[in-house]
Amino acid sequence: MRKIYLGVLALYLGILSSHAQTTTTTPPAVADSSNYQTRKLKVDEINFVSAFYHQNGNNSAVTGGIGTEKLSDFANTLDVQLSKYNKAGRKNTFLFELGVDHYTSASSDKIDPYSVSSASSQDTRVYPSLNWTQSNDKTGNAFGFTGSYSHEFDYQSFGAGFNLTRVSADKNTQFDFKANVFLDTWKVILPVELRPPGYGSGSHRDDNRPVDSKPRNSFSTAFSLSQVISTRLQGLFIVEPSYQKGLLATDYQRVYFNGDFATGAGPNGDVYNERIESLPGSRYKLPIGVRFNYFLDDHFIIRTFYRYYMDNWGIRANTAEVEVPVKLTSFVSLSPFYRYTDQHGTRYFAPYGQHSVTEKYYTSDYDLSTFHSNFVGLNVRLAPPNGVFGWQHLNMLEFRLGHYVRSTGLNSNIATVNLKFK
Repeated sequence: MRKIYLGVLALYLGILSSHAQTTTTTPPAVADSSNYQTRKLKVDEINFVSAFYHQNGNNSAVTGGIGTEKLSDFANTLDVQLSKYNKAGRKNTFLFELGVDHYTSASSDKIDPYSVSSASSQDTRVYPSLNWTQSNDKTGNAFGFTGSYSHEFDYQSFGAGFNLTRVSADKNTQFDFKANVFLDTWKVILPVELRPPGYGSGSHRDDNRPVDSKPRNSFSTAFSLSQVISTRLQGLFIVEPSYQKGLLATDYQRVYFNGDFATGAGPNGDVYNERIESLPGSRYKLPIGVRFNYFLDDHFIIRTFYRYYMDNWGIRANTAEVEVPVKLTSFVSLSPFYRYTDQHGTRYFAPYGQHSVTEKYYTSDYDLSTFHSNFVGLNVRLAPPNGVFGWQHLNMLEFRLGHYVRSTGLNSNIATVNLKFK
């Protein structure tokens, strides 16, 4: 896995280096009245982020809202930011990012509970992206475009985006706009007992029988307005409407009903009627948020955030977060943080065995249920002027630990390391 992304990075840097060399071997232009000076493409910074996530619980959607939710994910991203000024004095910034995740999931393995270990028990996701942004250092205005790709066992995604920044003349007000589109394709994996005759498992390791593929397309925008209110207080208002269309249900997630589909009679002992999850083919989402940062003095900053979320499936949620970075020395800071979320679930949710056979849409996914959650953690940041551990190019080292608890019983821990090189 390491060879994969380092190889791609080397190839990418090689291409850029060739471009830079081509630029520098061009005969010098005739002198003009501008202040333009030829500048090589240079590396601004490199960030490497590695995170380990582990969760546990007993409300797996794969098995109809009961059973283990145990899952581990090891995620790594590497981004390289390069820049070059053009003849007009505009700064062109190129941000290349490559992410590789690997997860193991006990609940996904239950898609086929009769196998020792199915293909869905673990997977690796690879997701490269490239953003180009052109900015004006004098005005702060900028615009850019992004292209992205993601691939895993049963999912493939192509993405494109546009970003725009406008800054007021006094630099106290900034407006940002982003628009993204993701065109995804799902491989329709079904629980083993609900597959029609001749339908494959989706694994090409030991089963070449065909499976269906269906689209899931997402369109999102983000409008934000940030304002310097005083020398100590900054505020931000953000609206992020989005729309999804296609296969929005997860077809390998089971739902169990309280009656028989043919007769309407109740369950026969402990045997409940079973189907795959069914949800509408479109979804509108509208998150609205505000953020305030208050600079108490040279050592303390109080960061607050609130978000209200709503969608046309009936979910309503309130999230509040506070983080207080404390600067212990000129290059060491601690940032404890806490986030609380209260969610009212979708009208399509019911626990195991409680859905009616007359319902059109149904799910037992507890991510869509009513719950409240707490997320608490600590961030430690080291940024000495002579480099971390005396290494000049290692500009910053950051550790972040977080613990999450949900009222449904799900709990998780995440540890993250971030290294910045300049």
